[in-house]
Amino acid sequence: MRLTRKRLCSFLIGLYCLFSFYAAYHVFFGSSSRAPAASPRGLRKGAAPARDRRGREPSTLESEEWNPWEVDEKNEQQHRMKTSLQILNKSTKGKADLSVQIWGKAAIGLYLWEHIFEDLLEPADVSTQWREGNSIVGRTHFSFITGPAVVPGYFSVDVNNVVLILNGREKTKVFYATQWLLYAQNLVQTQKLQHLAVVLLGNEHCNNEWISQFLKRNGGFVELLFIIYDSPWVNEVDVFQWPLGVATYRNFPVVEATWSMLHNERPYLCNFLGTVYENSSRQALMNILKQDGNDKLCWVSAREQWQPQETNESLKNYQDALLQSDLTLCPVGVNTECYRIYEACSYGSIPVVEDVMTPGNCGNTSISHNAPLRLLKSMGAPFIFIKNWKELPAVLEKEKTILLQEKIQRRKVLLQWYQHFKTELKMKFTNIIENTFFMNNKG
Repeated sequence: MRLTRKRLCSFLIGLYCLFSFYAAYHVFFGSSSRAPAASPRGLRKGAAPARDRRGREPSTLESEEWNPWEVDEKNEQQHRMKTSLQILNKSTKGKADLSVQIWGKAAIGLYLWEHIFEDLLEPADVSTQWREGNSIVGRTHFSFITGPAVVPGYFSVDVNNVVLILNGREKTKVFYATQWLLYAQNLVQTQKLQHLAVVLLGNEHCNNEWISQFLKRNGGFVELLFIIYDSPWVNEVDVFQWPLGVATYRNFPVVEATWSMLHNERPYLCNFLGTVYENSSRQALMNILKQDGNDKLCWVSAREQWQPQETNESLKNYQDALLQSDLTLCPVGVNTECYRIYEACSYGSIPVVEDVMTPGNCGNTSISHNAPLRLLKSMGAPFIFIKNWKELPAVLEKEKTILLQEKIQRRKVLLQWYQHFKTELKMKFTNIIENTFFMNNKG
């Protein structure tokens, strides 16, 4: 009997321990095995690791209506999207109503393709002999070729419509450009080309008479002319103004806007890095900066002789100056329009532009009377325009009182405007090409 009771007690104690172990297992292991089911979904939605990588809080961005500053993730998304669009462009080439090939024989062609069209060239190496790209805008498939290997008579012409990009700034460039036009003229006469437009880096004094004979209205074959600088020829019918853009010949890059570009405090009030010519307004600018000691608050680096090429170090210094300055001083050179204006826009540094006409034949047209910089003004450029550098001290004194939040808003407006400016030009350029070439095909 005692043995039976002992066995019963042992059985009950064992049963109790077994139940305890079973309960403990569900308490400590059962809940943790279910928790990960919600974890991956929460991670993708909240993206906490991405915030850690960016090193900033998301709350600073949630109220922004326009927000290209999510650098790590969104640049990757944009790259994937751009790659997808390029693949789509190639696969839908036959679906476009019009095919146009752009022959880039001047550095301004890279501004058109990489900055305005926002497309890529392959190979990426700028020193290669032949580079090309493809893009579809509106009803038109554009292809682009450039490089030293693009030589008249040494590449196959298998298109009917061409935009030829030329440099006509100096006599030596005019000679070279004329050879291209004579080559194109022969293609038109032999019916290998049907339509031709020209984008021309014009002379800084607007002395462009050499190309007049090639215009269709004068008995030539060039149906459209897009010309840089304030040429009085511009009529918005067959001659249109085109922007100078950034100095792609100096390898100025396509700049992607970042969060820090918009929000960071910039240590310099202004910047000017450039050539100072004797008895020029640039010399007057340097004197005014020194008089009030503002040269110590601005990033100023002057040289006496113009240098056509940048070193890697000088290009980096220039880009740093733009990025770290609230204002970029843009004195006139041979012409009022300069690369510096567009390069400042790329970095969100407000251009302070000397708004005066330079000597030469540039100026107003029959349809516009706001030269210089007609194109920029007509599109509402949010710049600071001054007539004399004596106005600069007051501009800088006001700048010292502006709060960071106001500067952030101003940078945002400038970057938005510049993006809109390029988009509008791309669409206008495409519409003009389509309307002219299509209309002439139908006629």
